[in-house]
Amino acid sequence: MKLSEELQWRGFWNQTTFTDDKLIDSENFTLYLGTDPSADSLHVGHLAVYMMVRHFLERGHKVFLLVGGGTGMIGDMRDTEERNLLPYEEIEHNKQALKSQVSRIFAGRDFTLVDNADWLAELELLPFLRDIGKNFNMADLVSREFFKARINNGKGLSFAEFTYTLLQGYDFWHLFREYGVTLQLGGSDQWGNFFFGVSLIRKLESGEVYVLTAPLVINKSTGRKFGKSEGGAVWLDENKTSVYKFYQFWLNVDDESAIDYMKMYTMLDRDTIEAIAENHAVNPGARSVQKVLAREVTDIVHGGARRESVERVNEVLFGGGDFKKLSDDDLGALAEEIPCVDAGIDVIGALVESGAVGSNGEAKRLLKSGAISLNGEKACRK
Repeated sequence: MKLSEELQWRGFWNQTTFTDDKLIDSENFTLYLGTDPSADSLHVGHLAVYMMVRHFLERGHKVFLLVGGGTGMIGDMRDTEERNLLPYEEIEHNKQALKSQVSRIFAGRDFTLVDNADWLAELELLPFLRDIGKNFNMADLVSREFFKARINNGKGLSFAEFTYTLLQGYDFWHLFREYGVTLQLGGSDQWGNFFFGVSLIRKLESGEVYVLTAPLVINKSTGRKFGKSEGGAVWLDENKTSVYKFYQFWLNVDDESAIDYMKMYTMLDRDTIEAIAENHAVNPGARSVQKVLAREVTDIVHGGARRESVERVNEVLFGGGDFKKLSDDDLGALAEEIPCVDAGIDVIGALVESGAVGSNGEAKRLLKSGAISLNGEKACRK
């Protein structure tokens, strides 16, 4: 299957600045994907576009992954209100965290990591306005939907927000000149910003460059952006979303969407995914799609060893697995997901303190009935 066909089959294909889909198959691109350090971790919404990049990497295209240390100082425009400016120290922390995370996701693969602060911090205001600002039409900027929304809600926009589009266009121009980048990938919510980079390169260099966006992933059962739960985003950083909770998130996705997510979030080939879908249709109760999905995505983000540990813990909690076979690391993972009490307390005190029961009397009744197990063995009280 050609790359253009695979991207469309997997659900990555949305807006393009080109009309012939075969363009993607006709040459080896040098491309880039950028992310601002607005947080110190990516979430599963970001991960979809990074998986899109993986398919280009696997086919030999050259990839630049950009962390926006410069653009992150301003923040992208939103249709609700202006972003709060982050302290420089927080931006630096977030930037280093994202660099480390991206490097883990693409470990063992050939890509180049860049930071746009390296060139944007060197810009001088008057030359920038004269050479770059002159090439942006305000009529185009104010016609965008986010601008209309902000005017309608009375919030307005600051000059700094307007410059974000110019800076992102400048990024594309810089990468085009310095590294021969001719393709930008990203989410569809960035389409307006991307298009200005294409226009700038055309005006300044008479060069032809392209953009391909992926659609925002929406949870079909809730209508919300994928990865947003009642507790917030599902993060790739295990300090924000534990490996266990990350695994469980994929294990609990709805049947309607599971195959679509498997196409986007795993590297399994088409024949394999279609076979899994057929098995699921025969016996949906087995949730075979969700189990494979959870395994594959957790392996990509956290590695096989961490995923296997989570599966052992999951088997003990829900499948009757042997508690005694858990390793120290497994027990550590288990302790993060269930109530814990200090060592040395008796069983009755532990049940009450952990909130498992409401009183000593209730704990005694459960013990007497054999409803309580200790380290996998029934604990009884005469």
